[in-house]
Amino acid sequence: MTIKELTGTVAEVTGFPGKITWDASKPDGTPRKLMDVSRLAALGWKSRIGLRDGVAKTYATFLAEKAAGTLRE
Repeated sequence: MTIKELTGTVAEVTGFPGKITWDASKPDGTPRKLMDVSRLAALGWKSRIGLRDGVAKTYATFLAEKAAGTLRE
């Protein structure tokens, strides 16, 4: 997943109405990022929630804590 795709997902989940702009004059990060969960999988671990659902649940928790006044900064 690219940073652009992740940004779009977060914007969609949170209902961000603005325009996201990118500064092409800045470096675009590490050319190659690797993530390997094979060692975890070998131990029997498997993710149970997708990224979009995880972002949505995290955002819902944030909103609930903010409304309740229990948000930790």
